[in-house]
Amino acid sequence: MSELPPPIKINPPLINSANPWASGDVDLERLYLCPSTGAVTTRTATLDGFKHDDAIHRYTFFDPSSPETSKSTNPTPQEASKAPAQKASLNTLGYSPYALIQYMQWIYKIYTTCSGTQPIKPFIISVTGTPTEVGECYTCIADYLSEYITAGHIYMEINLSCPNIPNKPPPAYSKDALVEYFRRLRFAMRDKLRPDLPRLPFGIKTPPYTHSSEYNELISALEEEGDQVSFITCTNTLGSCLVLSPEGDPVLPGNGIGGMAGAALHPLALGNVATIRRMLDERPSLKHITVIGIGGVEDEKGYKRMRAAGAGVVGVGTALGVKGVEVFEEIEKGLKGGW
Repeated sequence: MSELPPPIKINPPLINSANPWASGDVDLERLYLCPSTGAVTTRTATLDGFKHDDAIHRYTFFDPSSPETSKSTNPTPQEASKAPAQKASLNTLGYSPYALIQYMQWIYKIYTTCSGTQPIKPFIISVTGTPTEVGECYTCIADYLSEYITAGHIYMEINLSCPNIPNKPPPAYSKDALVEYFRRLRFAMRDKLRPDLPRLPFGIKTPPYTHSSEYNELISALEEEGDQVSFITCTNTLGSCLVLSPEGDPVLPGNGIGGMAGAALHPLALGNVATIRRMLDERPSLKHITVIGIGGVEDEKGYKRMRAAGAGVVGVGTALGVKGVEVFEEIEKGLKGGW
């Protein structure tokens, strides 16, 4: 395929990331109805749902400049907002316990019940799995939500970067693994058994890269088989992080090791966005790819920094958990129309 893939169109260019505060139908509807979001991203789903264990899969907020942490794990935004200095997060979460079909049903319901109240906005359905499973996700979404894909309202994000899955390193660190996903998606797009399916724009979610060789793996894979990628979401949480209580005990279950996000990740996220944007622009076959910048954005200043680094769209994660959907209206108000 030499023709460019369909672009993503998100206005305003402000969204939520795939995170625990976008898990259920109430979360999604609240985000959809927020006037300051340009699109809504679902929590990452699998075909059959992730086996969530509440005793293991938890999150906490913390102050990057002190040992202060949430008084309990999994605090609500109402609880978290009482400690505004806790602008970073650590989690041992996996993926959503809800299967992909559940998200598609919720999205269809939101579109049919809310379409008359405001202009329709896109959904980014975040998925993961093996290359074969992701190919099945593509086909399922293209079939179930075909009318909305044709109208340009549905995109698929492939999360290849979660650091919390035992014995499964993030595929986005490996060229060979990425190429395998891209080839399987190319096969799904060319499925001769389903020529009726619309072309579903898709992108990948990358982990935080810290070395030039990791960026080179990504770009090499894109050049070889990824010319049909419409967007790259960067970045996911940083793995192998630990937050201790004042007594020296892990705040999260087990050894407490998890993925870090929020304010503490912001400089690294900016570096990833700037580097990936530059490397894409240096290659004519990849310049079309939009970069969605995520990591530590909590106000209009963070939004502006992310846009300056090269993000075409900006996502919010931890700050959504701390402030609730009001964070998007706060950012818009601070920008004063200067998207």
